Amino acid sequence: VREATYAQLAAETGRFSQVLRDLGIAPRDRVLIRLPNCLEYPISFLGALKSGAIAVPTSTLLKAEEVGYLAEDSGARALVTHKNMWSALADEVAHHPHLETVLLFGEGALPSSDKVRLLDFETEMAKVEAWEPPARTRASDPAYLVYTSGTTGFPKGVLHAHRALLGRLPSAHYWFNYVEGERILHSGKFNWTYVLGTGMMDPLYQGKSVLVYEGKNDPHTWPELIARHGCTTFIGVPTVYRQIIQRTEFTKKDVPTLRHCMSAGEHLSDEVLHEWKARFGVDVYEGIGMSECSYYISQRADRPIRPGSAGFPQPGHFVKLLDENFEEVPRGEEGMLCIPESDPGLFLEYWKKPEETAALRKNGWFLTGDYGRIDGDGYFWFLGRRDDIINSFGYRISPHEIERVLKGHPGIADCVALGEEIGPDKVLVAACVIPAEGAQPGEEEILAYGREHLADYKAPKKVHFCTEFPRTKNGKVLRRALLEQLAR
Repeated sequence: VREATYAQLAAETGRFSQVLRDLGIAPRDRVLIRLPNCLEYPISFLGALKSGAIAVPTSTLLKAEEVGYLAEDSGARALVTHKNMWSALADEVAHHPHLETVLLFGEGALPSSDKVRLLDFETEMAKVEAWEPPARTRASDPAYLVYTSGTTGFPKGVLHAHRALLGRLPSAHYWFNYVEGERILHSGKFNWTYVLGTGMMDPLYQGKSVLVYEGKNDPHTWPELIARHGCTTFIGVPTVYRQIIQRTEFTKKDVPTLRHCMSAGEHLSDEVLHEWKARFGVDVYEGIGMSECSYYISQRADRPIRPGSAGFPQPGHFVKLLDENFEEVPRGEEGMLCIPESDPGLFLEYWKKPEETAALRKNGWFLTGDYGRIDGDGYFWFLGRRDDIINSFGYRISPHEIERVLKGHPGIADCVALGEEIGPDKVLVAACVIPAEGAQPGEEEILAYGREHLADYKAPKKVHFCTEFPRTKNGKVLRRALLEQLAR
């Protein structure tokens, strides 16, 4: 167990901000962060913000070529990563001309490179005895850049401002349920926006204690950590809650300090919600958000949970359900969730995509693409997105990214990636494949190709061989019809 007080974190983030300045990293330069859950993550992330640079968190699950794309697209000048990760990344990222410095932390000798400057994280930090005050950033200055599933087959950057933390305050008041002596355990990784917010920015802003874990993901781990550290709040995704119920025998007596639970990423089934309350004596409060605007709809402790409902738009987020004429729809009718452009939690822009940014900002609103309805009691019911994003075990995955990669296989003429439901709350990434003429690729061959070129959570878990796909008259694949065919 490693821990840091607020005073230590303040000092270390200040020290890291000076490391960046001394290396010539200027305000608005991008700093790519690829680290496991560790103290160096908030030190790097918050330290970059203190220097005025733009932090770019990335997942350790991504393959080297995926990280290489993010490095190139973001134009990062510096990378912070672990020494044991560098050898796998070197060939993909070291050749980018704008990437000048890689800070490596961890035990072992410092590797060498003739393409990029490699420095030891701890050594550079130890050199700094005093540091300049934080950069005088404005509310609308860029702070961090997160990447989300894109519609072109490549991830797209979502650029957030320093004001984003103010935009997250309603979540702190209406989704969290803070008490004195709060100890929050999050089951996720800092690189996901869900964890970056609810596991770092939100609770630290409120002066709360946060625990995160790095290691084997076993359902027994979370109740054991709650008990060992006296945690009061647990945050996870539905898969984690379901696995704890199905694979462990823990009950409320094993975690007496637990008093509040939160979930997001995908819908929590009624079965899991009821079983968790029966076993642990506490409700699980769901939230809905997106990379562009954190979490702005949630269930809350002062209103009873209505199973199937996502709760309420958080006061402070003036969310409306609008029709195609930007008129608010009556209660009970379907409309698109729209967020006013004045919302401080709203992102600045899609990185280097002005047309796409403009397309979703109209009449003073940001068009989320999420649809829902509000019942007579004010409860919000989420109806989904009118796009093709796959929601699998808490991850949002672009099918176009999977398809782009699989089409690189010489034995595949065409393919469609889908989220195939195989049971309650269980959606697997499936690939529907049309083999190339004269080719007969096997299922395991295709699955292995996906695992080689895609992060594990994106890689297909099932393959269906097809001769053709159902399409519209203009040639667009009818994904819903294809799913219906698979279900027969």
